[in-house]
Amino acid sequence: MVLKYLILQLRPAGPDPKDAPMTITATRKQELIKDFRVHDGDTGSPQVQIAILTERMRELMEHLRTAKHDFASRRGLLLMVGKRNRLLKYLSREDREAYKGLIKRLGLRK
Repeated sequence: MVLKYLILQLRPAGPDPKDAPMTITATRKQELIKDFRVHDGDTGSPQVQIAILTERMRELMEHLRTAKHDFASRRGLLLMVGKRNRLLKYLSREDREAYKGLIKRLGLRK
């Protein structure tokens, strides 16, 4: 009991970077949908899905910079990378101009 009390007192004051959320907020998701939608009411086009995945991946990469041993999140990130690559491949096959515009806007390929 005493050890637990000492550990709690030794923690630095202020917000812990590990406590930051790893997911995007609902408002940020709505902004992404509004920015990348193809038509009004569009929430599931490949462009929107890729934009949301990219944002989630960026947040998760920030988390993994501080939590190096979080292997479950690392696996989730790898699954997201695979899903985004499949969506990008589909978009490139179906609509090459939309693909080029999207990767330019998101800053993916150099």
